Amino acid sequence: MTDDELIEAARLAAQNSYAPYSQFAVGAALRFSDGRVVTGTNIENASYGMALCAETVAVAKAMADGIRGGLDAVAVTGPADRGGDEPITPCGRCRQVLNELAQLGSTDPDVLCVGPKEVKRLKLSQLLPLAFGPASLD
Repeated sequence: MTDDELIEAARLAAQNSYAPYSQFAVGAALRFSDGRVVTGTNIENASYGMALCAETVAVAKAMADGIRGGLDAVAVTGPADRGGDEPITPCGRCRQVLNELAQLGSTDPDVLCVGPKEVKRLKLSQLLPLAFGPASLD
């Protein structure tokens, strides 16, 4: 799957967003080295702290399906008409959740941060330097 197809998968996932409070639909798509793609979307809750981000939902789906390594790339999209012109990036919590999955496979995936005018490609380690993960507990 190409990067453009991964971004499109994230956009399609965002169509299933449950964001009645923020109206900020987010989609995420995870690409694994074996070709599998897992998507997620944000799910809000009236108790705001209980909301789930798209990346966290996608990681939970991957883990529930037994995927424990090989995270190659992540695409994150938001609404084209909100948030200004800057590409959307994973929040701090999602960076940590993505890091856990990436460290299980010893990868440093590309994160495609999609905005209305550009796609910014960063390594997860750039978004979360000096990350805490499974190896930190040894």
